[in-house]
Parts: sequence; structure tokens; C-alpha cells
Amino acid sequence: MIGTTNTRKKLFGGALVALAAGALFAGPAQAQVTDETAFVFNTLLFLIGGFLVMLMAAGFAMLEVGFVRTKHAAAICLKNIALYSIAGLMFYLVGYQVMYGGQTPYFGLPAIWGPSEIASDAEIALDTGYAAASDWFFQMVFVATAASIVSGTIAERVKLGPFFIFVVVLTAVIYPVQGSWEWGAGWLDSEFGFSDFAGSTLVHSTGGWAALAGAILLGARTGRFGPNATPMVPSSLPLATLGTFILWFGWFGFNGASQLAMGSAADAVAISQIFANTNMAAAAGVVTAYLLSLLIGGGKANLAYCLNGALAGLVSITAEPLTPTIMEAIGIGAVGAVIATFGAKFLEAVRIDDVVGAIPVHLFAGIWGTMAVPLTNSDASFFGQAVGVGAIGAFVFVSSFVVWLILKITVGIRLSPDAENVGGDLSELGHPAGSIFAAIDPGKPSAPAD
Repeated sequence: MIGTTNTRKKLFGGALVALAAGALFAGPAQAQVTDETAFVFNTLLFLIGGFLVMLMAAGFAMLEVGFVRTKHAAAICLKNIALYSIAGLMFYLVGYQVMYGGQTPYFGLPAIWGPSEIASDAEIALDTGYAAASDWFFQMVFVATAASIVSGTIAERVKLGPFFIFVVVLTAVIYPVQGSWEWGAGWLDSEFGFSDFAGSTLVHSTGGWAALAGAILLGARTGRFGPNATPMVPSSLPLATLGTFILWFGWFGFNGASQLAMGSAADAVAISQIFANTNMAAAAGVVTAYLLSLLIGGGKANLAYCLNGALAGLVSITAEPLTPTIMEAIGIGAVGAVIATFGAKFLEAVRIDDVVGAIPVHLFAGIWGTMAVPLTNSDASFFGQAVGVGAIGAFVFVSSFVVWLILKITVGIRLSPDAENVGGDLSELGHPAGSIFAAIDPGKPSAPAD
């Protein structure tokens, strides 16, 4: 895949470096580098990509805080920093080996991950092409992204404790198992040639399916639908806009570093193409959503549509950000924005409450992006893509539904009506978002905040 990538394969320990690509080019500027130099550059790519994707956790937090009502803001912040932390711990303790162990075509055996080399080794083996810890870190931040998607959909009414338990299962079992089918060289990769370069399905649709299952079992926020519906006023659209910009920025690491190598001129060109396509798909998503919002709103634009249009464009191009031309990337992003915009309307019609619009953006647009891969990548087939989308969707939705249902029956997953009315900040944290030092007298009922 290095240099002329047509498929996205993350094997156990990562992909091997194809240094021979440098020999295809003449001239000293494109000369083949040494194994150690390639090792350094590939490792650097994973680390830079990893911390950019880690920054997306802040983007998801700000996006979600901006879309929820003020009385839930502090609880949302805690939920996001905790889910990132849980994802890291579980992927280290269990998830990485389940995803990349490779003992079966369906999943690896659970085990604690350990690096194949450490700095104190007398000699660093260069045959893997990069430092093992850089690969683990890069894979781990992807897991946290899937969990963040779930958080946004079910905000304002889910209990923190049961949500954290679900994140444990999602990041230790559900996400790694389905990820092993493609990036772990499992059955979808070997038998059907399923292609998902950076995770439109494996990351984004997975988060969307898990969110959909949770939203169905939780139900809508009190007062969201029906004859007595009341406006759910977002706490801060400027914060949501900041979150979108942070996500857009982090996406360059998400897609760009998924090239998995930076040890040749061909890799550098590929990463540059990925950056350009990623950016233009998002831009097309914004403009398309803006025009649609004008039509839907009778000449008035809608900022939330535009923010989710950008994200839908990014999700759509993620399945294959390398092979499209820039014009094709613009088209893919624009279609994604259309799907997300009308997808949000569809969810409202069937009364599924998605606070931030994560299901239309990550699930619906993720399916579109995955199915669009064969339009620009001749190595993929529509049949293989459909098998992957269907198999992963069925597994993630059913397993997530079962986990949510068990939690609902055993410990309960929804805030009580009084706690929901008061808000998650006071009912779950005991302090508002404004100050942890605000005096809260537990003996006195708190007035609900907007």
C-alpha cells in the first residue's frame, strides 16, 4: 500500500515499509533513504497523526458542550475526558491484541499489549518499519473517536456510570473485533477485498451504530417531541463551531497518517494528496449544507447544518482520501452533507433524539463514503463494500443493543425525570459548569437551568 495505496491494511504491528518505491524514481531528490531514516520518518508520522487525532477528543467535547443545554455542560466535559481515558486503558489491556493478534480471521486473543522494542535495547530492529509504541498510540486514538461519537447522540439523559461501562465494552471488545475483520487482515479483507482507508465504517459508522442502539433504548429527552415539545436551546454555538474547527484540523492526522509510511517521495506525495482531498471534501460539505439550509429555512441559514455539513464531508472522504481527484473529493463531501442534512430530518420524523446529529454525520455519511470507494478505487468492489458495511453494521448494532439493554435492566441507563430536569451538572457532578466551588445545598431543591 505504501506510495500507491489502493487499499487500507493495518496488520498486527502495522504495515511493512516499502522502501523499494524510492527506486522507481530517478534523481537525488527522490533517492531511496536508509532503513533507519525511513523508520524515523514513519514513526514520526504515526506520532504526529496520533496527537492530531487525540486533539479531536477536545473537538468532540467542545462540539457536544456547544450543542447541549447549559445545565449539562460540565457533565459532558467529564464524560468526554473520561471516555478518552477509558478507551486508552482498555485498548492497552485487551483491545489491541483482539484487533491485531490475528489468531483467527474474526478476532485475536485478549492480552495486554507490549512493545516489540524499547529504547534501552542494544539494537533496534528496523524490519517493522516504525516504533511499535507509535503504532499502538495511533491505533488507540482511533478507538476513542468511536466512543466520542456515541457520547454526543445520547447526551443530556444518559447516566455517567452506565455510559462508562458501555465504553469499556465498546473499546475492549466491539470496536476491536470488527476492526480485526479489515485492518487486522481478517475475513472481510482476505475474502471480500473490503476497503476502508481511514475508517468511514470501521470508526465512524461503528460509533454511529452504537449510538443508534443507545438512542433507541434511552428514548428522547423529556420535551423533545410531541405536542408539548419545548425548544432545546444549545448552550453555545460558538463553542460548537470551535469544536468543528478542531475536528477538521485533527482530521488531517486521521486521514493523512493512515498512509502508514513517510519514508519515500511517493509517500510524501500521497500524504499531500490526502490532505488536499480531506480539506476540500469538508469545504464542499459546508457550502452544500449552507445552500440546503437556505432552501429548508426559507432563505435563512442554519449554523448547525453547516457545522455538521463539514463533518459529514470529512467522514465521507475518510474511506478513500487518496485515489479521488480533488474535484471527485468535492463531490463526495457534498453528497455526504446532503445525506447528513436530510438524515437529521429523518431522525426527527421517526422521533430518534440525536443531540449533536452524530448518527446522520457518522453513520449515514460513513456508509455513503464507504460505498463510494469503488468510484475512484478500482481495487474495491461494490459487492465487497456492501458486505463490509452490512456485516459491521449488524454486528455493532446488535452487540451494542444487547449491552445497552443489559445495562438498562440491571443498573438503569437514564437519568430520573427530576435529575434530567435539574441537569447533569448538579445531579451527577454536584456543581455547575461555571465553578466547582459553587455552594450546592443538597437539602434544597435546585431550580432547573436552561
